Amino acid sequence: MRIDLHTHSTASDGTDTPAELVVNAAAAGLDVVAITDHDTTAGWAPAVEALPAGLTLVRGMEMSCIGLGEDGYPVSVHLLAYLFDPTDRSFADERERLRAERVDRLRAMAQRMAADGLPIDPEAVLASAGPSAGRPHLARALVAAGVVSSVDAAFTDLLAARGRYYVEKADTPLRRAVSMIAEAGGVSVLAHTKARKRGRLLAESDIRELAELGLGGLEIAHPDHSAPDREALAGLAAELGLLRTGSSDYHGANKTIELGEFTTDPAQFEELVGKATGVPVVVS
Repeated sequence: MRIDLHTHSTASDGTDTPAELVVNAAAAGLDVVAITDHDTTAGWAPAVEALPAGLTLVRGMEMSCIGLGEDGYPVSVHLLAYLFDPTDRSFADERERLRAERVDRLRAMAQRMAADGLPIDPEAVLASAGPSAGRPHLARALVAAGVVSSVDAAFTDLLAARGRYYVEKADTPLRRAVSMIAEAGGVSVLAHTKARKRGRLLAESDIRELAELGLGGLEIAHPDHSAPDREALAGLAAELGLLRTGSSDYHGANKTIELGEFTTDPAQFEELVGKATGVPVVVS
């Protein structure tokens, strides 16, 4: 079985619609795919409706969180949430708050650029962003306007965390996020924990504490992880009794990553499904 548990659609910052995502997943030879858009479940229903025969869909989300960095200061962290009940009121309210934070942040960044004379229309960017606005939407606008040559170039300069136009947003504390996902019947997995090229990393001590609080697993195989880091994470997961997942973190044309570039072991997938009580997987 080929299982990819981290992909994005146009419901957040991917370029495939949810329907295109599942069709492309089947065409790529996947048996199981998870839709994990940022802070939203908006892609779930259209993905289910378009699910090709023979493909299993895992409904999930990638949540914007804040944890403790290796340097002792807060650090942005992404937490994958799988098979949770989307009607859980507390968790639904938090997702709504996160999406509002995303809109406010994107508008503020675009307005700063427009004020500096860059050819960016803040309202047009927001209109193109859909239910989960993010920096990639602004990056694509910068490419279209000829300001930068690519989405990657936008992130290394104008949209970088220490850049002139960067704006913070109030993400969910990791401990609270892990608890909320568990209370909604879901399973939480820390995403790309050792993605060093993205910046500062989450402290290992924080991972250990989260494991005691109900964290489900660690994303081990990921395009942004080196082989030594994958090995170290696998060892840590085994020590803490955490699930070990693998995935592409596919974003369509926004990244040079293919569906199924990294995958999850079937036994680990079955264990993840067995831990969830929120919603079942969808089998076509």
